[in-house]
Amino acid sequence: MSDVANVIIVGSGPAGLTAAIYTARASLSPIVIEGEPSSTSDQPGGQLMLTTEVENFPGFPEGIMGPELMMNFRAQAERFGAQFITEKVTAIDVESRPYRVWVRDTEYQAHSLIVSTGARALMLGIDGEDRLLGHGVSTCATCDGFFFRGQEIAVVGGGDSAIEEATFLTKFADKVTLIHRRDEFRASKIMQQRAFDNPKIEILWNHTVTAINGDSRLEGVDVTNTVDGTVSTLPVTGLFVAIGHRPNTDLFAGILDMDETGYLVTAPGSTATNIDGVFACGDVQDHTYRQAITAAGSGCMAAIDAERWLEAQHD
Repeated sequence: MSDVANVIIVGSGPAGLTAAIYTARASLSPIVIEGEPSSTSDQPGGQLMLTTEVENFPGFPEGIMGPELMMNFRAQAERFGAQFITEKVTAIDVESRPYRVWVRDTEYQAHSLIVSTGARALMLGIDGEDRLLGHGVSTCATCDGFFFRGQEIAVVGGGDSAIEEATFLTKFADKVTLIHRRDEFRASKIMQQRAFDNPKIEILWNHTVTAINGDSRLEGVDVTNTVDGTVSTLPVTGLFVAIGHRPNTDLFAGILDMDETGYLVTAPGSTATNIDGVFACGDVQDHTYRQAITAAGSGCMAAIDAERWLEAQHD
């Protein structure tokens, strides 16, 4: 590619699309490489494309479907001149400027990069899980807990996140069964005590979820005892998988600084990475909040950081 773009944005969830809106309005003519529709890890639109109703994004008092919200983001970025490439980035080179990005055999060049490839929730890997995601199966208590008022639900996991999710869900559900494959939690002692002290939480030790029941809506889960192999059914209407998240950072290994869990490291109060002119935003560098609104906010930050950095380079 002979033309050098001002900015290339890798990823198109709330963070990437907000960055696209802001950089496009700043006349930077961003190129957004949004991912492949067939990819579950970094598909166009991010994790909200797998979500049904979103009720906690400001400005939509009646709620909005996740895919519709992302299509609105995309249309807004296009309106201001963002260019979209519906492919997956296969390699990058940021050793010298202009930076180079490859989509298979096609090379793109840019003066700056914004990385917004997001993260994905680790799943159980059993039949029905993908089909019922957003229809009783969830990976986000903060997002979906409200929909389970007065119901009996289950949470899978044994770490701080699982107990935090279970505790949060007791605000809505009548009963929360915390399913753990071992006979002790790996969570911190204070988090464990919160679970033990909560009358709405029942702990099912030494069990794993081995089947998800229901065609169009979750109707229960089968659990298998890891000690004696017996199988029983829990008649829950909601299943929250809380066994961790993994950032989509394989592409940047050995290039951009990461923490011990693979999240990109950015400078305090900034979206700047260890490479000058490369910025990161959204869930790829946020393992604390993981919300659409915080991702969008950091996408705005990355766009402003990139614009100011480009101005300082006299580009």
